[in-house]
Amino acid sequence: MFSFINIKRQRFSRQVLVWRNKKISEKKFVLILSFVVGILSGLAAVVLKSTVHYTHQFLTVGFTTGFNYIFLIFPVVGIILTVLYVKYFVKDKIGHGVSRILYALSKNNGRIKPHNNYSSVIASTLTIGFGGSVGAEAPIVLTGASIGSTLGHYFRLNFKSVALLLACGAAGAIGGIFKAPIAGMIFTLEVLMLDLTLTSIVPLLISSVTGASVAYFLMGEGVVLSVTNTQPFGLNNIPFYILLGLLCGLISFYFTKTTMQIEATLKKVKNTFFKILIGGTILAGLIFVFPALYGEGTQTLQSLLNGNTDGLAIDKMFSFVLKNNWYVLIYLGMLLLLKVVAMAVTNGSGGVGGIFGPTLFVGGVTGYWLSHFINSFGFVKLPEGNFALVGMAGLMAGVMHAPLTAIFLIAEITGGYSLFIPLMITSTIAYITILWFTHHSIYTQRLAERGELLTHHKDEVVLTLMKLDSVIEKDFSVICIDDSLGQLIKVVSKSKRNIFPVLNDNQELVGIVLLDNIREVMFQREKYEDTFVSDLMVSPPEIVDVRDNMDIVMKKFNSSGAWNLPVMKDGRYAGFVSKSKIFNAYRDVLVQVSEY
Repeated sequence: MFSFINIKRQRFSRQVLVWRNKKISEKKFVLILSFVVGILSGLAAVVLKSTVHYTHQFLTVGFTTGFNYIFLIFPVVGIILTVLYVKYFVKDKIGHGVSRILYALSKNNGRIKPHNNYSSVIASTLTIGFGGSVGAEAPIVLTGASIGSTLGHYFRLNFKSVALLLACGAAGAIGGIFKAPIAGMIFTLEVLMLDLTLTSIVPLLISSVTGASVAYFLMGEGVVLSVTNTQPFGLNNIPFYILLGLLCGLISFYFTKTTMQIEATLKKVKNTFFKILIGGTILAGLIFVFPALYGEGTQTLQSLLNGNTDGLAIDKMFSFVLKNNWYVLIYLGMLLLLKVVAMAVTNGSGGVGGIFGPTLFVGGVTGYWLSHFINSFGFVKLPEGNFALVGMAGLMAGVMHAPLTAIFLIAEITGGYSLFIPLMITSTIAYITILWFTHHSIYTQRLAERGELLTHHKDEVVLTLMKLDSVIEKDFSVICIDDSLGQLIKVVSKSKRNIFPVLNDNQELVGIVLLDNIREVMFQREKYEDTFVSDLMVSPPEIVDVRDNMDIVMKKFNSSGAWNLPVMKDGRYAGFVSKSKIFNAYRDVLVQVSEY
């Protein structure tokens, strides 16, 4: 029965492909698919936000802040359910959604496994709904990107079109969850590092606007945060926005380093049970003491954006905090620092969620904290809600290295551009500040270290997309280190190459023989028997490992001045790589990259 259905499906797919090739060009077809991707990614945003909301509501109905021991159980249960789901149903890693998208673009031809169309939605619902202190935005972005990738590969589109549809899915997801289509489009430029051209901007806008429209239609105005009472911008507050930018840059560095160190530490724990126990215990303890860390923390953030702490989730044992401004400052300071820890242990112990939401939370708390601190001295009255909003942009600019996305996202959330100047000031300064400490965002740092990151630099993009395996040449005649000159001459006479790799009995490379180096003795027959390859070989100027990325390979060519270099795989000889072969492959990939 199933085989019959598969045959029917394959026939239908082929008929669709034939029709598409005859009736419509690929560029026009991409425009149609971008609309479809926008609808589906917008629906994914609605589904995930709804499932997280109703799961959270169902589990916490009747809760009151004050020694809720259930806080010690739910977060751990959520992580356990997530780990079980990922391990036994998904059977694949689905965490760090944006990083996975970047990896798919650079090393997997834009291919994201189809299960990501739904797996991140289910896993993040279990994690966040049960109190995991992470955001739902990155899983939605991965879901949208996966939808775009799946459609692109289903219709056999080229790499550039697949990459564009993948970006359309991400743009539609951001546009849908925040009701911010411009921010969704700019997100693909800054974070996914897609080249923005006149040809790509239209599909991106179609997807982001469609995703935002779907979310607006199904969820209303308050998709994530609702801000309507921003106060007018005053020029006299510019110095304080500059100060906020510096503070956001420093906290962004703390955010990035702390997250990576905690996750790296938990990664070393190989026993899954102990990893959940360690991470879950820390998370449960933090949420028990600071209920504002439960889930995404939208209630707390919304209160701060309104310019007050009335809705701040505070345990009854800390009720005295709200009676004193300095206690409020201490409490908020602990909250913004511990939110990073709670987020990192949630993801590090097996939960599935993103850093997008926590970044906005920490940024909002930072902006409110600074303005409240300055207002406590009484010499100036800063709009605390405005500073909370601008702080959100500052943290986004620093943590994600995405100042433009931050500016337009907050501008669209507020429904206008009244805060455009302070958003630009704070975001720019936060971004410049974080660059003093690291040149890569939290999304890209690990990929950049492995040379697997696409950038806006065309040469780097092409080298990243190229695969060393595809340019290894294996038609070089090998010789044994114990061979005589006479045996070597026989090999030379049958070879079309002028380099001969020398191997030992274990197929390990011990040197190379260059044709130019043996011309003088080639015709001296009296030396054929008493001269050996070991006397004639030289060491290669550089050795390429099959795991080297193309950027490292080119650096080895430049430093050695060689035209051909041997390649090793697991310590054994695997072939040669030549500049001419790389240049030909480079041109082919460049054509694909520059097609749009």
